[in-house]
Amino acid sequence: MVRVQELSQHGWDFAMNDLNDRPPKQSTIYDVAKRAGVSHQTVARIVRGYEGFRPETRERVAAAIAELAYVPNVTARSLATKRPRRIAALTYEMDQVGPNEVVRGASHAAREAGYLLDIVTLELERDDSIDEAVDLINQQDLAGVIALIPTEHIADAVSAAHFRVPLFMDRSDSIQNPESGLDLGAAGVHATTQHLLSLGHSRLFHIGGPSEWLASRSRLAAFESVIRANGFEPVGARFGGWSASSGYEIGLGLPVDELTAVVAANDQIALGAIHALRQRGIRVPEQLSITGIDDIAEAAYFWPPLTTAKLDLESVGRRGVQRLLTVIDPEEVRTITDPAPAELRVRKSTAAPRT
Repeated sequence: MVRVQELSQHGWDFAMNDLNDRPPKQSTIYDVAKRAGVSHQTVARIVRGYEGFRPETRERVAAAIAELAYVPNVTARSLATKRPRRIAALTYEMDQVGPNEVVRGASHAAREAGYLLDIVTLELERDDSIDEAVDLINQQDLAGVIALIPTEHIADAVSAAHFRVPLFMDRSDSIQNPESGLDLGAAGVHATTQHLLSLGHSRLFHIGGPSEWLASRSRLAAFESVIRANGFEPVGARFGGWSASSGYEIGLGLPVDELTAVVAANDQIALGAIHALRQRGIRVPEQLSITGIDDIAEAAYFWPPLTTAKLDLESVGRRGVQRLLTVIDPEEVRTITDPAPAELRVRKSTAAPRT
């Protein structure tokens, strides 16, 4: 209906010209090579992520790809290699910041390698959700599966399932930093807790995510470890959910007379807790400091702006896909992306404790 109205407005002559127009010729790898002044083999290797090329060569190829709007022909590559160019990501709770960022990184890595990423979402509260997901995946023509694992229960179920294609399991944000030995989320909590201790806080409380999540337990362990390493004991901790509403509910019951700071397991929890504290007449940070994790886009615009730790979760997804692709094609040399260390972002929600 909308299309008919547009045609009547512009006239049939215009419509016929529009229908007769042919789409522009799609650029090929040879066009890119000619524009960049390199061989088509060089373009192919750079697109696939090979190292060993000079920065100026990579820049010329990238510029040529952008100018010509070149898109690798996934179908042709699939026919040439007789291997599907699709992989599946088995994931969960895409409305949450962490899983969303991880899947975004996985999608980018898949596309850069010439693959399409299919997303299959689990319902964590349903035990039969994994069986349904596995059945669906096994009906597809896929090259492999990356499973993003939030809980031990899901890990056990996925490990026991039968997949027709290679599987790589990535346990939440569990990639360890070789220097600290901490996983990504734990490193973030370590940074925010250490920041509070450096300000003079010694009575700290932790608000965590769901108790069954591996990331929740890891972040609580990091919180307790850094406090005890500094000669103190935690005032307490509560598991909840990853949402602002969970932080709000726990914030309403915080023993504020016994503590000077709160370490939240993510930014949404911190936001909810700040709202609850404000309703109770507790000023942040004058009476109580609070920190988050993730540095979501809104964190700098909370009131007060939130002290938090930025996590490179996109690289977690990238790394997972890259590891899967080394299993799918062991002869292909690929770069494995290491996530950047957790980065502390100090803002106005933390201050020295009141005397």
